[in-house]
Amino acid sequence: MNETNSENKNVSIIQTDNSANEAGLQSQLIELQMNMAHLELTVERLDEVITRQDKHIHTLQRQLQFIYKQVESQDSDGGVAPFDVMADRPPHY
Repeated sequence: MNETNSENKNVSIIQTDNSANEAGLQSQLIELQMNMAHLELTVERLDEVITRQDKHIHTLQRQLQFIYKQVESQDSDGGVAPFDVMADRPPHY
């Protein structure tokens, strides 16, 4: 009879340990799913930022090309004179 009680206690302990392990695994799974959802949201936001920055860079490149073309097309007489340190001294010197 004592052996039966002892075996029942061992089975009960094993079942309790299995339940605790399952609960631990369940909580770890839930935490991993939450982390995964957070990472997916972060990746989506970063993708939006990168897309917006790429468009902005392309716009700036087009503007810079336009400015280069304007500078190249200007004749040197009508354009901006090069800076000369000695000729462009402020009056207080």
